[in-house]
Amino acid sequence: MTDTPTTCLFCAIADGRLPTHLVHQDEEIMAFMDIQPIRPGHTLIIPRAHHAYFEDLPPATAARIVDLGQRLAREMKRIWQVPRVAFAFTGIDVAHTHAHVFPMVEVTDVLSKRQIAEQDITVRPMPRAEPAELAGIAARLADAVRQG
Repeated sequence: MTDTPTTCLFCAIADGRLPTHLVHQDEEIMAFMDIQPIRPGHTLIIPRAHHAYFEDLPPATAARIVDLGQRLAREMKRIWQVPRVAFAFTGIDVAHTHAHVFPMVEVTDVLSKRQIAEQDITVRPMPRAEPAELAGIAARLADAVRQG
């Protein structure tokens, strides 16, 4: 079942019903810290309007998300001194289009189960980050993106 704007977690964030650690916002998109980050700096970018899936996005909105993702990637490379940053549109947990942007420390930071030799593996959720840590990282990235 697909979430609706009244039941969608990201719609609640976009319209201010739920708090977040904001990195960027404008009239069309928002970026905020993932509360279960793969790496410090893990940021989500969403359209404010509810579009369940990536292919539903208006092309101009998709372009704005990619543009912000590139700006964040440049700053993440500088701040965390990493050679690459992951950018991926996913729909795994929330049926509201969102892009993940995070510094890659190891190539296994983005991994498919198909790459793992063992047939049975246990996948655990990422630990929840401390709010103070997220607030500090969000402020640092927001400042860097504004200046960049």
